[in-house]
Amino acid sequence: MSHTSQPVGGPRSLTLPQPLRTESGEVLPEVRVGYETWGRLAPDRSNAVLVLHALTGDSHVSGPAGPGHPTPGWWDELIGPGRTLDTDRYFVVAPNALGGCGGTTGPGSLAADGRAWGSRFPRLTIRDQVAAEAATADVLGIGRWAAVVGGSMGGMRAVEWAVTHPARVGALFLVATTAAASAEQIAWCSTQVRAIRDDPGWAGGDYHSRPAEQGPWRGLGLARRIAHVTYRSEAELAARFGRDRQPGEGPDGRYAVESYLDHHAAKLTARFDAGSYVSLTEAMNSHDVGRGRGGVAAALARISAPTVVAAVDSDRLYPPAQQQTLADGIPGAGPLRVVTSSYGHDGFLIELDQVAPLLTELLDRVGAAARRHPTTTATGR
Repeated sequence: MSHTSQPVGGPRSLTLPQPLRTESGEVLPEVRVGYETWGRLAPDRSNAVLVLHALTGDSHVSGPAGPGHPTPGWWDELIGPGRTLDTDRYFVVAPNALGGCGGTTGPGSLAADGRAWGSRFPRLTIRDQVAAEAATADVLGIGRWAAVVGGSMGGMRAVEWAVTHPARVGALFLVATTAAASAEQIAWCSTQVRAIRDDPGWAGGDYHSRPAEQGPWRGLGLARRIAHVTYRSEAELAARFGRDRQPGEGPDGRYAVESYLDHHAAKLTARFDAGSYVSLTEAMNSHDVGRGRGGVAAALARISAPTVVAAVDSDRLYPPAQQQTLADGIPGAGPLRVVTSSYGHDGFLIELDQVAPLLTELLDRVGAAARRHPTTTATGR
């Protein structure tokens, strides 16, 4: 039985046909997955590309702001007719991550008793999120992705996809990500989670039934301020703000950089759920592609897909040495590619004039191989 209508085109939602057992042993009896698609699925289902979002991203990779999407697509320039992910050629699928708040089951979703999951929501790992995405692909009838693409948290899921399901990944594009969360990344993330949990409005995670203004939004805003500093580079902040005060606030007003962080905190608290922020952040902390597989090197050696790994040279959150580990460890990766940017980690979202050619190169390489050896690229489960 189909669990989705029209598995091509536009925003979609589906229900997984089976309960999802998490790595912790807890079970989500029903999982809804929100996703968006662009283009059309080929009759032989060989042209599907999976695009995976970062922490506070969502399935809205491309398209204008609108109902349910307060901002334009986060990689809008890459998807569409004639663009890097050419929708005249590819069927692009972008799911919202398990634990999120963009249409996929998360802490704010209703459980069977009609109440939000809240504190009862299982603690998730990146592998749990990939398990939900694999089940989504099954519902859509996609046995093998032509490519899996991801940056930051999306890159964590992409590399986990390629290790867990190597036969289902035709090509792999990783940018500004890592094979395993580092001690420093865990430290930054756990500090953000603590900011939310220490907010009295957190209520142990069971705040969803309260009036909206009583939620843990101060804590979420503080978490966003902390995170946003790590997303940008010191050089950019210095050049952009220096020690200037915010115009119009006088000599004792906020520094301009404080106003900047306040702005980003307000934007996130208006659109994102604090429980989802905690769930997704803790999933990122769990990320270690080598866990239970003999270590990172042994796990990366399982990847069979042609791969491009890219780093942002000014990224202080996911420093290029982490992408070098990926490039060195994945058999089909080739040399590490470097995106030059003053923006730090966020460069993977901003420097699309550099990111797009790298993705094009990978897709062209895979396409050329398919033309030379057409029988080796057949899809199937």
